[in-house]
Amino acid sequence: MIRKAEERDIGAVVELALQLWPGHERAELEAEINGLLQTREAAFFLAFEGGAAVGFAQCQLRRDYVEGTSESPVGYLEGIFVDGGARGKGLAALLLEACERWARAQGCREFASDCELENHQSLAFHKACGFQEANRVICFVKRI
Repeated sequence: MIRKAEERDIGAVVELALQLWPGHERAELEAEINGLLQTREAAFFLAFEGGAAVGFAQCQLRRDYVEGTSESPVGYLEGIFVDGGARGKGLAALLLEACERWARAQGCREFASDCELENHQSLAFHKACGFQEANRVICFVKRI
């Protein structure tokens, strides 16, 4: 079962998000997710199996330039995660479909995403779900 997350689901979303983004502090992530749940510019979807949340997806509207797109706003997959024991059952694809439906309902005709160059699992997922690669980027930073 896939459904849109509500305020009462913040604990489940945070637990799953910490597995996707382990470098984040729990309190910081909870505050960010809580803020996003209050806006119409973002949505979280949860996948349930046996009554337990086993996956989530975060999508948002992006109004800035998004590589490879020609319109604004664009629906954007900010993150997607399915717990190891629940993988291989199509839940990630269902979460993505929920995000795409949400973006269409917000007036979007394009949907985008990204992944790290070395994240081969994410790249394979995106390609399997019909995404076309728009560009490859290496970002740089230095202290001054």
